[in-house]
Formats: sequence, structure tokens, C-alpha cells
Amino acid sequence: MPKIPVEIVCCSVDDCLEAHAGGADRIELCGAITVGGLTPSIGTLIEAKRRMPLPIVSMVRPRGAGFAYTDAEYATMLADAEQLMAHGSNGLVFGVLKEDGTLDAARMKQLVELCGSEDKVCHRCFDVVPNPEDTLEQLIDLGITRLLTSGQRAFASDGAPLIKKLVEQAAGRIEILPAGGLRMHNVVEFLKETGCYCVHLAPFLEQTDPSTLGNPEIEYAPTSLPKESVFHLIDRQQVVEVVKLANGAA
Repeated sequence: MPKIPVEIVCCSVDDCLEAHAGGADRIELCGAITVGGLTPSIGTLIEAKRRMPLPIVSMVRPRGAGFAYTDAEYATMLADAEQLMAHGSNGLVFGVLKEDGTLDAARMKQLVELCGSEDKVCHRCFDVVPNPEDTLEQLIDLGITRLLTSGQRAFASDGAPLIKKLVEQAAGRIEILPAGGLRMHNVVEFLKETGCYCVHLAPFLEQTDPSTLGNPEIEYAPTSLPKESVFHLIDRQQVVEVVKLANGAA
């Protein structure tokens, strides 16, 4: 049986190194995971490519809180996309919607064209579109390589029925990449249930940076975000185990 690719979300060069050491097949590189991921820095992409060999697809998302962008935000996306591709990204991860939640096909087409022959990935903006079946056909017509989705539910395990339908509808024309809460305890059953042949996860562990502990009163972000002493790093061992389990299920 062919190997099931495991894609890991990474927000730093150290994340990429841990994912590679754990046996991941591909990296989705982004920043600001606390808001669902934003465009990463060019420096992060350059250094990650220098230090490890895995293919990297880079997110293009100018802000959190939805996917209907102003002209200025969209212009920023195009500029970021050009720079990411120029500095070695193996594709882009993006999604643009209209205010009614339907796909903005014209803007999506421009981003697809910027990818050239590299991967074109529609991210989980798909999980809020009003008609997923019709949107899937739009994405195929646009030339999207992969669709990242939790099946329009908070967790992929709950969205498994729709994901299975999407895999069947896609019929090999586009890769359905499941995401959202897939871990060691559920990945084998999920792959068998849905017929997916790839998996995406973000197995982060909390880490402590002690440099701010001398003055815990100071915070640089809204209080809903983690404390300044806390950051996240990919859990290498979880990557190891998921790669092993996913391919044992193949």
C-alpha cells in the first residue's frame, strides 16, 4: 500500500525541525496559530528550507477573523504570495470568501496562478461555505491541489461523514486533507472510516520561556491569549506515533 503522507502545521524553524525528526512528510508553515494561522515571515521560510529537506507549503492569510478581505488586505496577500514563492515555498495555502460565505473565485484564481506548478491548497475557509459540494467542484475547476477540511465541524472526527462524501465526490481529482483534532487515539479509525489517504495535524506542546517571569504583570497581547511566558513547540513524539499509526492503517 502507498505511504500515507502526514503533514504537520509549523510556526517556527524549530517546529519544522521537530516535525522532520518525527518523520513528517510535509510542512504547512504559518504564523500566529492562536488565531488559526497567518502568513509566516520570509525569514522563517528561508531558514526552515536551509535546515531541513521537507517540502513546505506556506499560508497566505493577512489577519484572523474570517476570510472576506478588503482591497488592501488582498493586495497584501498577493505581495506575500509572490515573496513566499520567490523564496522557495513549495506551494501556498489560502482561501478567500465573499461576505455571504461563498467562494471568491476571481481572487482565488489569481492566487492559484501565482503558485505556478507548485501546490495550491484551499484551507479551512471551506468549513464555513454554505454549499460544500458545489464549492468542491469550484475548487477543482480552479486547479486547487488539496482541500484542508474538518468536514464543517469543529473536529474532523465529527465531520467524518461529510469528509467521506467529499473523498467520494472528488474521485481523485483533488486531495481531501482532513484536519482538526486528529491524534494518536483516533487517526486509524478515522482513515478507515473516511477513505482519506493523507492526514494533517498540529501536535503542539506548551513550552516556557522564563525571560518574562520577572514581571508577570506585563502582557503584550489581549488577555485571552496565552501568558507571555508560554509558547508552543511541535511534539516530535506525537508525530512519530501518528506517522506509524497512519501507515499501519494503510
